[in-house]
Amino acid sequence: MKTKEISVLTDKELRDKISEEKLTLTKITLSHGISPMENPMKIRFTRKLVARLKTEDRKRSLSKSAK
Repeated sequence: MKTKEISVLTDKELRDKISEEKLTLTKITLSHGISPMENPMKIRFTRKLVARLKTEDRKRSLSKSAK
């Protein structure tokens, strides 16, 4: 998911997406611990996506509080 796609999301969609991706990251990490994944880079991509989503959420909350 690109930054432009993230910025189009509403606040509720953004928070839902954050929780969904966190859950996905947890599942991927646990399954990778049990048996190696075919593509372990998926863990990194998911972790970075969560960071991008959280950054956008924080940016929005700071802009609301500044007004």
